[in-house]
Amino acid sequence: MDTDKRLDAARPYVLALFRMVVSLLFACHGAATVLGAFGGPDGGRPALGAWPGWWAGLIQLASGILVFVGIGDTGTRLAALAGSGSMAYAYFTVHQKHALWPIQNGGEPAAMFCWSLLLITVMGPGAWSLVRVSRRFQPAGAVPVPAEREPELT
Repeated sequence: MDTDKRLDAARPYVLALFRMVVSLLFACHGAATVLGAFGGPDGGRPALGAWPGWWAGLIQLASGILVFVGIGDTGTRLAALAGSGSMAYAYFTVHQKHALWPIQNGGEPAAMFCWSLLLITVMGPGAWSLVRVSRRFQPAGAVPVPAEREPELT
């Protein structure tokens, strides 16, 4: 088997691992903001319901958890899109005004999360998701969950 075929065969599994690592880090980022976990955010926790900090943390926590478990193809993509959009908003409203480049304005995490979650939105959850794993544990004779089709690029 040549290298390209091996890499192609590994793609859905590597994508699933990428999804889980990025979303776990994203959920931790949200947990630090909303719950004060892991020492809390730099600058202190925002007040309950404060815009945009507390709500951004809540979006990060919720979408991070939903993307991590892979709640099906569409659910994972929508949760990843919400997280990506929140990071784009954070970059342009909080960081961009300080300097153009993320390295200069402290917006590297926002930019990395934004683009990583956008990739998950486009590529899907990969091989391991809650729906795909639950299919393995269905009792005999149960009505199967419909398989989700990977979109084809043309």
